[in-house]
Amino acid sequence: MKLATLKQGGRDGTLVVVNRALTHCHPVPTIARTLQAALDDWDTCEPQLQQVYQALNIGTISNASPFDAQHCHSPLPRAYQWADGSAYVNHVELVRRARGAELPAEFWTDPLMYQGGSDSFAGPRDPILALSEDWGIDLEAEVAVITGDVPMGATAAQCHSAIRLLMLVNDVSLRNLIPGELSKGFGFFQSKPATAFSPVAITPDELGGDWSDGRVHRPLTVHLNGTLFGQPDAGTDMVFNFPQLVAHVTKTREMEAGSIIGSGTVSNKQGDLHGSSIAHGGVGYCCLAEVRMYETIATGKPHTGFLKFGDQVRIEMLDRDGHSIFGAIEQRVEHYAP
Repeated sequence: MKLATLKQGGRDGTLVVVNRALTHCHPVPTIARTLQAALDDWDTCEPQLQQVYQALNIGTISNASPFDAQHCHSPLPRAYQWADGSAYVNHVELVRRARGAELPAEFWTDPLMYQGGSDSFAGPRDPILALSEDWGIDLEAEVAVITGDVPMGATAAQCHSAIRLLMLVNDVSLRNLIPGELSKGFGFFQSKPATAFSPVAITPDELGGDWSDGRVHRPLTVHLNGTLFGQPDAGTDMVFNFPQLVAHVTKTREMEAGSIIGSGTVSNKQGDLHGSSIAHGGVGYCCLAEVRMYETIATGKPHTGFLKFGDQVRIEMLDRDGHSIFGAIEQRVEHYAP
């Protein structure tokens, strides 16, 4: 099943069911006005939403509307919780190697995670806004899950069964603000602006066999200004799967329906230098920081700059037949004007 939220009907938008081909949608106010409402009563709402989804796919809803991602919020325009992990240890190892630091052994057994701002996400076609290019604007292409309620101390099986939906993510970072924040010993804050999610959230069964062992086994494609920049496989080199990331959150607290947990930047290990560009026959990257670290390791300094105003970012995942699964995140970097 595929679900989206249109920018109408208030701050939390209007929930619509979207057909598999992403061409048509249908609002479902008698089932749930918003996605959060559906998640709050998932056992009741999910079978009814599935019926609408099947009807859309076979074309028996005569008043279905054309689906246009331009009119979408992120599936949850705001959420009770957004926590982002770092499941691809290759990414962390590469960044540390570039500055001559060893990777602590516990990074392979205990995931990193930060809690991001969730009061206002960007829509999948909204701009990336910043006041200055000097902040070091970077994309981070990821996968995320939306959960139901999860108890404290949940088992891996409980965490797996609590995963309701999957999405793509652009977890924007302001790289030049990060060192100053981390030096205070209290984590990210100003360096993590509004996150954007894919137009559509899907139930895991939509992926068939490409959803297995708590991972999404499909390439995640990133284009910068129309040029392919990365296509690493999201299932490869994911050290911590999504049930493990959810379990990390619930070690000391309960987690409420509508919580979003991210994978961290998708990254595949390639050769001794842990990375290779598309131009060099590799799978490329899902963030600019990673190619800069690769350049630093290879040549002693980075050559690739961060995003500039006017740059275009596109993040998408295709199925085995070449069809878009989640719709695309398409964002242009713009100067913020209140």
